[in-house]
Amino acid sequence: MFMAMSEIYRECRIPLMECGKKGSSLSDSGSGEDSLDRLLPTVSSALRRKSTSLKTEPPLLRTGTRTIYTAGRPPWYDEHGAQSKDAFVIGLCGGSASGKTTVANKIIEALDVPWVVLLSMDSFYKVLTAEEQTLAASNDYNFDHPGAFDFELLVATLRKLKQGKSVKIPVYDFTTHSRHKDWKNLYGASVIIFEGIMSFADKELLQLLDMKIFVDTDSDIRLVRRLRRDITERGRDIEGVIKQYNKFVKPAFEQYIEPTMRLADIVVPRGGGNMVAIDLIVQHVQSQLEERELSVRAVLASAPQTQPLPQTLSVLESSPQVRGLHTIIRNKETSRDEFIFYSKRLMRLLIEHALTFLPSKPSTVQTPQGQEYEGRSFSGKGITGVSILRAGETMEPALRAVCKDVRIGKILIQTNLDSGEPELHYLRLPKDISEDHVILMDSTVSTGAAAMMAVRVLLDHDVQEENILLVSLLMAELGVHSVAYAFPRVRIITTAVDESVDDLLQVIPGIGDFGDRYFGTDGTSNWSDDDDQDTLSH
Repeated sequence: MFMAMSEIYRECRIPLMECGKKGSSLSDSGSGEDSLDRLLPTVSSALRRKSTSLKTEPPLLRTGTRTIYTAGRPPWYDEHGAQSKDAFVIGLCGGSASGKTTVANKIIEALDVPWVVLLSMDSFYKVLTAEEQTLAASNDYNFDHPGAFDFELLVATLRKLKQGKSVKIPVYDFTTHSRHKDWKNLYGASVIIFEGIMSFADKELLQLLDMKIFVDTDSDIRLVRRLRRDITERGRDIEGVIKQYNKFVKPAFEQYIEPTMRLADIVVPRGGGNMVAIDLIVQHVQSQLEERELSVRAVLASAPQTQPLPQTLSVLESSPQVRGLHTIIRNKETSRDEFIFYSKRLMRLLIEHALTFLPSKPSTVQTPQGQEYEGRSFSGKGITGVSILRAGETMEPALRAVCKDVRIGKILIQTNLDSGEPELHYLRLPKDISEDHVILMDSTVSTGAAAMMAVRVLLDHDVQEENILLVSLLMAELGVHSVAYAFPRVRIITTAVDESVDDLLQVIPGIGDFGDRYFGTDGTSNWSDDDDQDTLSH
C-alpha cells in the first residue's frame, strides 16, 4: 500500500503538506460546495470502469448540419423544476503554454460524456483602447497582467454558467487584439473546465471553483511552445515573441502565477502527459457526478393526484367537431392517411386556441371605406415555436400556417432505457429568444418529465416562465399536475385530458404511439412518442 501511494505521489506531486490543513486529497477536494454547473448526474458503471487510456468513439451522431449526442444529459433539476445542484467547476491554472488546454482536453476525453464545456480565460481579455492597440502592435502591451482581463465579465459569466444558464462568450482575435462582433453561446454543461493563466488570481473567481489544478511545466518547454504557437497561430515574429516573453511573460509568471500554486488542490507536473494525475482527477469528477444523480420521472409517476386540475390549464372546448376528430384518431383501425389528415385538423384548432392566450392591446385601423375599426394587435416582442422532437415537429406546419414568419426551435429529448429518465440530446433555439412568447409543442404528455425538461431549458435561456405556452394534443392528468406544480406560471393548453397512465407510463385511454402512427414506423425502433420517449435512442 505504501509503495502504491508513493508511486502516485511521485507521478502527481499532490501537495501533501497542504492536505491536512486544506482537505486537499482527491477524495476531499472541492467537497465543501458542489458547485459544478449542470453536472452530469448519472454516469454508468460501465463508463466508470473504462480505462482513460482507451480511445473511444465520441458519443455523437452528425446528420447534415446537426450534431446529436447519443449520450444525453440527464435531469439537472428536481421534481420542483429547480436546479438541485450547481455544475462542478474545475479550475486549471499554470504558466503560458504550460499545457493547460491539453490537460483539459485529456480530462474531457477520459470522462467520455458530452455535457462538459471548456471555458478559456483567453476569451475575456479587455477591449484595448487605441493607445493600447499601438502598444500591442509593437509587443509593448502586457497581456500577462491581471489588469489585462475583464474579471467582472468573467466572474458574471462563469457564475451564470455554473447556475445552469445559457451564456454568451466573447470571441477574442489575437491577431487584431479585439473582440469579434458575434459572441458564441454556451449552455448545458454538467462539468465546466475553466483554464487560464490567471485562473486563481481573483477571490470571487476562486469561490466558483470546486477543484483547483495547477499545471507545472518547465520554463524552457513553455518558451518553446509559446514560440511555436505565437508564430504559427497568431502571426507574430520570433523577435517580438522573445521580447514579450522576457519583458512581460516571465516576470508575470514569477509575480502573479507561480505563487498561486499553493492554492491548488492538485499539482500536475508535465501537463497532458501525466496520465496518472489525469486518471485520479477523472475518478474524483465521476464521484461528484454520482452524487448528483436524480430520479425525476419515478418521483413524478408515484406522486398522488388529489388536487383539482390547475387554473393554468385550458382545454379546447369539446364540441361535436373536436369529439369527432378524437374518435377518428383514437380508433386503432384508422388508416395512417386518415390519422395524419385528422390529426392536422385537430392541431390547427389547438394552435388557433393557443394564440388566444398571447398578450394583445387595442389597435385602431382605417378600413378601405375610410372608417375606423377598433381591434386588437399582438403586444409582445415576438413569437417562437419550439417542438419537442420527434412528434412535436408535426405541429410546426399548423403554427406556421397561422403565425407569419414565426421562428422555430427544436429540442431532442429521449428516455434512457436503463434509468428511465429523460435525457437532453440536441438543442437548437433561435437567437435572442429570451423576450419572446414561446409556444412549446409536443404530441402527448404522460408523466410530464420531458415537458418539464423542455421548460427548464427555456428558463435557462432566460425565457420568462409566464411567456411559455405548453401545447399538446393529449395530456394525462399526471402530466398536467407535474408541469403545473413545477412551473405554476406556464400556460398548459390541450384538446383533451385523460385520467391515467398505465404501468408503461402511456396515457390511458390514450391515442397509441403518436409518432409510430403518424410517421408509419412499426414500433420496433427506439422512437417513442409517449411524452418524453420521443427521440433517438442510444
